[in-house]
Amino acid sequence: MSLTSPVVGRSAGRQFGLLTALVLAVLGYQINATMISPALPHVITELHTTPGIAGLSQTLFFLLGSLSQVTLGRLSDYRGRKQTMLLACAILLVGNLACMLAPNVEVFLVGRVLQGVSAAGFPLAFLTLNQVMTRERFGWAAGVITAVNGGFAGVDAIAGGQIADTIGFRGVFGAGLVVSVIGILAVIFMVPKLPAPSVGRMDWGGATLLCIGLSGILIGLAQGQSWGWTSATTAVCLLGGLAALGVFGFTQRGARRTGTTKPLIDLSLLGSRRAWPLLVTSALTLGGAFAALALTIPLFTQDRHAGFGMSSFTSALLFSTPAQVIGVIGAPIAGWIGPRLGWNRAIRIGCTGTLVAFAVACAFLDSRWTVVAMLALLGITYNGLSMTALNGYSVVAMPEADGALAGLNGACIGIGASFGIAVASALITTGTHDGQTGHAAYTGAMWAGCGLLVLALIAAITLAKAPTAEEAERLESESDRPAPVVAHAAGH
Repeated sequence: MSLTSPVVGRSAGRQFGLLTALVLAVLGYQINATMISPALPHVITELHTTPGIAGLSQTLFFLLGSLSQVTLGRLSDYRGRKQTMLLACAILLVGNLACMLAPNVEVFLVGRVLQGVSAAGFPLAFLTLNQVMTRERFGWAAGVITAVNGGFAGVDAIAGGQIADTIGFRGVFGAGLVVSVIGILAVIFMVPKLPAPSVGRMDWGGATLLCIGLSGILIGLAQGQSWGWTSATTAVCLLGGLAALGVFGFTQRGARRTGTTKPLIDLSLLGSRRAWPLLVTSALTLGGAFAALALTIPLFTQDRHAGFGMSSFTSALLFSTPAQVIGVIGAPIAGWIGPRLGWNRAIRIGCTGTLVAFAVACAFLDSRWTVVAMLALLGITYNGLSMTALNGYSVVAMPEADGALAGLNGACIGIGASFGIAVASALITTGTHDGQTGHAAYTGAMWAGCGLLVLALIAAITLAKAPTAEEAERLESESDRPAPVVAHAAGH
């Protein structure tokens, strides 16, 4: 079989068709990540459940998203990118049906779990693009996918609220079902079936241990505040998760790469300056920036006692929408810049800009227009440059790691977001007395996020440069798998 992609890397029309199909494939997941948030009160009312269970549905959704990016990303090395993406799309379709028709909250939770699995579509999309495009074209296309991952400039959340108010929460999942059907058809007809880039069998034992470990840690972090950080349940989740990850590391270190069953993650690769600094940077960047944008800023700006006392609509319009709009525009541009400037340099510039904008927002938190301006700047530095560069680097940095690094990077993004929200939530809750949150609590949460961004920049500085095309070919030839289907040479 030829290792050259069938003109996808050369024909502009085929490239556009491929990118359109991949956008539609990941769009199904993103709709379920953003449109449901304003509809959660309707879920609570119509399914006769509690806010805690509604929150758990969100935790499970993002948890399975983190896990699936590691496991399905690796599975695609053996089964092929298209085949694995179709599996993720099919699971999403079933999840949409379950949530739309859910007679009770238990079925709804199962549906959210299934929907979360489709988050694997993002690393699969990046890996597919890297197999069929030149490095320069890959960067721009990766930016487009990253822009989708940021939502539709707040329009999707507003649309979700409107649908929920007029039809009910089931209408949101009906819209998601339509998009998921279109997405799976687009993948079938417009994504080429490429040969699997690796030979061997999936390490399902390692995948199970990794899932148990990450599940325990993420659930413990997400629910620790409501359960109590010193409760037995929280301790079991966190310590059990750490223990499972320890066993996972032991089994992976002892695995033999020459066997038919390859390790899920080659731990020797993670010691590289192209791996661990990336994962640390991703986790800390999300821990600092996402927690503020998703929790601290919305609560502060709507707080009538310590904040600005705005409505939820005004808060979203001023403090969320500008960054999202700029991010949608900036991500493809960042993808064009990344391979030309160097992905590691793009990450450092993005982290530096994010830290500066965030620090100014912390220092002038009482000045609403200063905060608005700094959060809008995050649309360039965080939503656009940092996220695009982190995703792009994860794909091209270690060709010998197959899809493992891209999947791990996605998981670390989820872990970082959960950790950052847990830290911010704990600080805000500690500063809340008699139903009122003090101004110092919000300030402390913001500066804690700033501290995480400082650590993210330090990790980013240690990142090594991604290999050149010639170095990548050499690394691939030295690994124990066939060369991947990369159209880099054909495109030059």
